[in-house]
Amino acid sequence: MDGFRVLPMAEAAPIGDIFCTLTGNIHVIRAEHFRAMKDGAIVCNSGHFNVELDLDALGKITERPVRTVRPFVEEYMVNGRRVFILGEGRLINLAAAEGHPASVMDMSFANQSLGAEYLVKHAATLSRDVHRVPEAIDREIARLKLAAGGVAIDTLTAEQTKYLASWDMGT
Repeated sequence: MDGFRVLPMAEAAPIGDIFCTLTGNIHVIRAEHFRAMKDGAIVCNSGHFNVELDLDALGKITERPVRTVRPFVEEYMVNGRRVFILGEGRLINLAAAEGHPASVMDMSFANQSLGAEYLVKHAATLSRDVHRVPEAIDREIARLKLAAGGVAIDTLTAEQTKYLASWDMGT
């Protein structure tokens, strides 16, 4: 939470300046929240399709036609205050940008591909259940990615590995 206050939406709406949903749930920001927002509030979604922001409800309470103020920014007027919706309420990183950079997607696809290969190779011994991608696969993908970028990092010492895996030391 990086030092920011975390509040229920009803409490955050009247005091926040920027709202970005990331819940994966439906109607996280609803009409009552839009009504309470300050003038100039900026709202976007990066959680799940375009369902996190209740834009149908916002459309019903807006006082004038929606105005596009710049690419990917629409202005709604609610209770005499402007609410700016980014990227039509769709996933902001896809709707208003160029999506995930290839440098992120390649690791994602590598993980999926090597995960599928692992399933095929170990199908006879795996139970019918949800399985985590083995840590060795994640580490190999990370190692290859760093090497491809010309990045070298330290190898953890045994002491560092033990410390990171325990709760024995620290405050």
